[in-house]
Amino acid sequence: MKLGIRLLFVFFLLNGLAAFFVLRILTAEIKPSAREVMEDMLVDTANILAELASDDLARGTLDQGRFAEHVSNYARRPVDAGIWGLRKQSLDYRIYVTDSKGVVLFDSENVAQGQDYSGWRDVALTLRGEYGARATREVQTDDRTSVMYVAAPIRRADRIIGVLTVAKPIRTVQHFIDRAERKILVNSFWLLALSAAVGVAVTLWVVWNIRRLRRYAHSVQIGSPAPLPQVPGELGELAQAMQSMRQRLDGREYMEDYVRALTHELKSPVAAIRASGELLQDDLPAAQRSQFAGQVVAQSERMQRLIDRMLELSKLEHMVSAGQPLHRARPVLLLECVEAALKELAGRFAARRIEVSLNTDQEGGLAEVLGDAQAITLAVSNLLENALDFAPADSCVTVTVSSHRISVQDEGPGVPDYALSHLGERFYTTPRPNGERSGSGLGLAIVRQIMALHGGTLHLRNAGGLLAELRFPAHA
Repeated sequence: MKLGIRLLFVFFLLNGLAAFFVLRILTAEIKPSAREVMEDMLVDTANILAELASDDLARGTLDQGRFAEHVSNYARRPVDAGIWGLRKQSLDYRIYVTDSKGVVLFDSENVAQGQDYSGWRDVALTLRGEYGARATREVQTDDRTSVMYVAAPIRRADRIIGVLTVAKPIRTVQHFIDRAERKILVNSFWLLALSAAVGVAVTLWVVWNIRRLRRYAHSVQIGSPAPLPQVPGELGELAQAMQSMRQRLDGREYMEDYVRALTHELKSPVAAIRASGELLQDDLPAAQRSQFAGQVVAQSERMQRLIDRMLELSKLEHMVSAGQPLHRARPVLLLECVEAALKELAGRFAARRIEVSLNTDQEGGLAEVLGDAQAITLAVSNLLENALDFAPADSCVTVTVSSHRISVQDEGPGVPDYALSHLGERFYTTPRPNGERSGSGLGLAIVRQIMALHGGTLHLRNAGGLLAELRFPAHA
């Protein structure tokens, strides 16, 4: 089961259980609370009516006195009240009065006069000086038919001379209870729906960010790391930890590749030096001794060039990976860098009988970028050396300087299409057309790093030979 489905399942389970218990508690408390409020009101009503009935009961004129008249008028009074959206069109109090023995003397509904109510809890408890109340069902199996009775003592000179009971059916407040339950259910449904929407949103957010981290981890795995996703909270800390781990692993992998490649490149010149040294230990003719000594010097120089280029590439790669700015960045004329590189290699071009054609227009002659003149000159020199390796004798190398671009094109055979995407990788070389040994494979790698430092790019393609183009950013 996927993480998102698990999160949603757990969220809905917890949310559903919480909603169930909350709703159960609320609905279970509504009816008792309504009855408690109703009983409280009946207590007040019974006591005030008991005071009003005390004089008539003491005189023995209860059923014909003013109290009975007012209660009868109350029962006949019309009413039409709107109570929070519900209509009340009937008066529901039933009032009866008993004497000190529990015999009913007055009943507002005229159904219990003369009956002995001394056995009912409301009358019996009140006559004993206690709080008397009861709830009696008209239909024993239906709680909705309950009627609540609350009694109050009628006193005369601190003596209980009777009991007044006020009764009110529970059904009169059932409408309010039902409406409250409906509102709670509807609002609870919306609350549950809103909570579910929030849960889905949170789950989608978590899953989306985790998938971003997963894509980042996959990109690291395949060797082309994507930008570190910006993730907040603990997931952001996890992303930072993954970034630190990737950098450490990259550094370790880089060192392993670096040492492996350097060992491979040094193996041939070391073997040649060793073989020449062993031969030089023998008694050789002067010509052979000079030949082997020259080979030792040549291989030593090759090793020195390789080490120098490795150090230069390592420094450039470190600057690019660390995002360090160029320390010597200043406005640089591209044409001056090209001319400096051509001047350094003029002797080698002449020795190979290769002509150099420098093309520029007015815009190219004034093209200026913000960068390091020495680094740009080194990049152009590497491109020219690469062209020297592949251009045949008596051919021409064309150098073009335009606005924010420098291109070098030779008239050699070019490179196979499969190799174009690999040019610029460390130690990647292709066979020279004259059969000479391949170079170190570091020249174009250095060029790529120099261009990365300047915010530019190196583009390589076959165009009647190999065309190498340095493209600097236009804003520079």
